[in-house]
Amino acid sequence: MASVKPETPAHSGRRTVAVLVRDGVLPMELGLVHQLFGTARSAAGEPLYDVRTCAPRPGRIRTDADFPIYAEHGLATVAAADTVLVPASHETDESLRPGGLPEELAEALRTAAAPRGAAAPSGPEGARGAEGAPGHRPTRDPRRIASICTGSFVLAAAGLLDGRRATTHWMSADLFARTFPSVTVDPGVLYVDEGRILTSAGEAAGIDLCLHMIRRDHGAAVAAEVARRTVVPPHREGGQAQYIQRPVESEGLTSTSASRAWALTRLAEPLTLAELAGHDAMSVRTYSRRFREETGLTPVQWLTQRRVDRARELLEQTDHTVDRIATEAGFGTGASLRQHFQAGLGVSPGAYRATFRGR
Repeated sequence: MASVKPETPAHSGRRTVAVLVRDGVLPMELGLVHQLFGTARSAAGEPLYDVRTCAPRPGRIRTDADFPIYAEHGLATVAAADTVLVPASHETDESLRPGGLPEELAEALRTAAAPRGAAAPSGPEGARGAEGAPGHRPTRDPRRIASICTGSFVLAAAGLLDGRRATTHWMSADLFARTFPSVTVDPGVLYVDEGRILTSAGEAAGIDLCLHMIRRDHGAAVAAEVARRTVVPPHREGGQAQYIQRPVESEGLTSTSASRAWALTRLAEPLTLAELAGHDAMSVRTYSRRFREETGLTPVQWLTQRRVDRARELLEQTDHTVDRIATEAGFGTGASLRQHFQAGLGVSPGAYRATFRGR
């Protein structure tokens, strides 16, 4: 079969995002990619991405809902894109096997996942597994490919996940692991970032993945603005649980949401677990259990992540010293901030600031 010749990108300065749809595509997953990447703006208000709907054959595509969509672009756009997103198509994904994709489609995906020239290695550079590599720094070659939900079966069938860690919807994880034994499957996380290859769980986790990629490209402030515009949580780490098995709660059962909102306005203060629990009128033991049920994290883990988020925003948007940012974010000292930044993001505060403000 004739090879796919990548088209010449038609944008200037924007990153091209190709959304590869197939018959049976979940329209919510297609829509969330367009909404999130399409909403991202520079400080001057200019769009940062050019989002295109693509299909193996351009034209009318069936969805798993009661309406069709139209894909204007084909595999040449996929092969040339900076970012490729593969949403789920439940009617075909779980029947895929290694090497089971049409060769033209598999070749386009492999081309999209390969680096341009020798700008960067093709392996899982900067990979941080289930934690989502939030500190992954941009390279001169921004190409990458990602899946939402069972779109991971497509990447695996193309051979792109061999020897890598990946995730998919928890209900499909066992089948995925049996079908693709060369892939290390983590069924419990929201998304996995392996550098050039990213995978996410079910539909809502696709939102987290897209925001993570926007944050990786343009920083926490841009991603937070996209989240505000679309009224979604600005940041859930990839390593959080996909779901929490618990019985349906009776009406009126207390929640930790009020204390979480209260804590976000007081990150600079030395908040204690007892203060957080007291704000929601719970014992420390009950509060800790309920907090983990609702967020998948301990109160300390959640508070540390929110403080790192605040520090990232200040590094991007201000010229404050590291010590001042540490104080305003609640870490107390510059040494503590550096320690948490290195542990959580894999970079120093100075390197992070240079990435997003020193271009």
